[in-house]
Amino acid sequence: MQTLKIENIKVGDKAGLQRSFSAEEVTAFSRLSGDINPVHLDEEYASNTMFGSRIVHGALASSIFSTIFANTLPGPGCIYLKSENKFLKPVYLNDIVDYQVEVVEINSERKKVIFETRAFINGKTCIAGTAELYIPGE
Repeated sequence: MQTLKIENIKVGDKAGLQRSFSAEEVTAFSRLSGDINPVHLDEEYASNTMFGSRIVHGALASSIFSTIFANTLPGPGCIYLKSENKFLKPVYLNDIVDYQVEVVEINSERKKVIFETRAFINGKTCIAGTAELYIPGE
């Protein structure tokens, strides 16, 4: 795998993947991040919240955009500089989430690409945002 050269990236280029998160993965993320909010870890607690059940950490759910950038578009070697995410709907354990990124702006001189980032569950947006990546030269 190789990072695309910035001159080979075009506005409108897209990539995506599907992903779900198990209880074990959420627990592992909690240990790694230190975020032990019971809405993520304790079903009894979570059942009494507005969500009604355990939810995936927003940081874990949104981290999959990095997976797409590193592995697909633009690929290995790119540098993730900035992201902004709005969490519009919760991601529950084992939900199948469709992740999509799309190139919306290219600054060839500064070797930066702006992406629109979106995640969907059953066609409804759960995460919406943007990301800025640096594309290294030769």
